[in-house]
Amino acid sequence: MTMFVDVRNMIRWTAETGPQQIIDGMSRYIEDDFRRWESFDKIARVGSHTPFGVIELMPTSDGETYAFKYVNGHPSNPARGFQTVSAFGALADVSNGYPVFLAEMTLLTALRTAAMSSMVARHLARPDSRRLALIGAGSQSEFQALGMRAALGVEQVSVWDTDPAAMDKLVRNLQPLGFDVHVARSAQEAVRGADVVTTCTADKARATVLQAEWVEPGMHINAIGGDCPGKTELDPAILLREDTDVFVEFPPQTWIEGEIQNMPEGFPVIELWEVVTGRRAGRTSAEQVTLFDSVGFAIEDLSALRYVRDAVRGTEWVDDIDLVAEPEDPKDLFGMVAAFTPIPS
Repeated sequence: MTMFVDVRNMIRWTAETGPQQIIDGMSRYIEDDFRRWESFDKIARVGSHTPFGVIELMPTSDGETYAFKYVNGHPSNPARGFQTVSAFGALADVSNGYPVFLAEMTLLTALRTAAMSSMVARHLARPDSRRLALIGAGSQSEFQALGMRAALGVEQVSVWDTDPAAMDKLVRNLQPLGFDVHVARSAQEAVRGADVVTTCTADKARATVLQAEWVEPGMHINAIGGDCPGKTELDPAILLREDTDVFVEFPPQTWIEGEIQNMPEGFPVIELWEVVTGRRAGRTSAEQVTLFDSVGFAIEDLSALRYVRDAVRGTEWVDDIDLVAEPEDPKDLFGMVAAFTPIPS
């Protein structure tokens, strides 16, 4: 039987466990997997791009467990009553190829994205960071705030979005959780004095939601909205500043999808796994600007699926489903249906 977590159980597990606790725990799983980065198969995700958006497959394996995620990104969906992102994913046993765990990943991807941001912030943001600026108040924003509180103790949040209703939603969701939320009148006002700036917008365009002159010494920039070809959020001059170091997940994918797609060939980047393992330095001074050019990578999804599998095993939040046909004779698959096959007259 295959363990299965559907939307209902993912919601119940998240609500009863607490999203911040999950984000923090999941970030530790991601960190552990980044420490063994070299043991994984790694390829850029496979995307099918249309004028509506993109549908992608994200596979990876460490030789024992195989994982994949199916995910879409359709920026115009909310205006039509649909989620921008929907997803599901699976783990399989490499030794026999059987799927062992299947889960919804629309909610789980939101948790995973925040967990990755949280893990990176522990390595790159100033430890005394207390103020988060959010440019974009969509479905990822609250998770990002929780991730930064888990990593850094952030309690103050300033936000800017072109949609006032989205900012109202953020205030409504975060204030009861103890956050001090300031609704800014512009993106520039939102980032002024911030320690961490997260950009998370959905438009599939080469946008500029953060200008170079707004970036202050010591900021950590968490750029998570640029995640497909032709979709970026930052003023390219930010990446070219002498005080800015750019950190990425998997360069062959980030060059296609991330902020660095706007940079010339040979632009220097630092791979995060090297920071996590101590091979490269992360933050080197209080004045340094660190920029995480986040696009999301399959290893993070494997980590998230492992975390959920381990957390729900043996609980009421998981079901068993009969996903693999197993005849008594492994060579006689037809025998399973032969008794029900009508004989031609």
